[in-house]
Amino acid sequence: MDSKPYILVIEDDRPIRNFITAALSSQGYKYIETDKGNEGISLVMSHNPDLIILDLGLPDIDGIEVIEKVRGWSNIPIIVVSARGNERQKVEALDKGADDYLTKPFSISELLARIRVSLRHLIVNKDQHEILNNFKVKRLSIDFDKRRVTVEGKEIHLTPIEYKIMALLCKYSGKVLTHNFIIREIWGSSLGSETKSLRVFMANLRRKIEKDPAQPEYIYTEVGVGYRLADE
Repeated sequence: MDSKPYILVIEDDRPIRNFITAALSSQGYKYIETDKGNEGISLVMSHNPDLIILDLGLPDIDGIEVIEKVRGWSNIPIIVVSARGNERQKVEALDKGADDYLTKPFSISELLARIRVSLRHLIVNKDQHEILNNFKVKRLSIDFDKRRVTVEGKEIHLTPIEYKIMALLCKYSGKVLTHNFIIREIWGSSLGSETKSLRVFMANLRRKIEKDPAQPEYIYTEVGVGYRLADE
């Protein structure tokens, strides 16, 4: 049985769509393509792809509407590729349910890396009851059973809130988490006074796990949007 991932490309710019599909083909991915949002939604329902690559500026409906409709019944990973580089628009797409966001122009190597990350998450999340017991990236390791965080074998002491943030980042490693999403998950509220607290906790986490907090290798800032934990 052919187990190669099946990817839906929703992009109305033909040269960019050809650029993306050629790269997918070179990696052995199967794909289907369309230049319209409504047709893309129909293809999601009829073909059940493993991943969606989505432009926002479509001729019939906005890509944000595509995200909202797909998220009404499916958790298929969605990678947005868009010329919209405005931070507010990135946050909106991610908050509506996109898993990742690439601003045009982008390199094909970066797109393929983001696809690999999203597909790994898909495999991990196939069983919704699966429990993540251990996490490791580079020299950072977390044992969730023992609530033990180590860097290069040295145990790092985290406060309860720092640990909760770290566990959340691990759960979605490689994915950009918006400020609003993190605050809702950790404090149970929307953006407010906790925004400043989040910045403080992130700064403290970096001081504890990064060799050089000014040049992080684990926790990356997506300016104006949120944070992302390294996946590889």
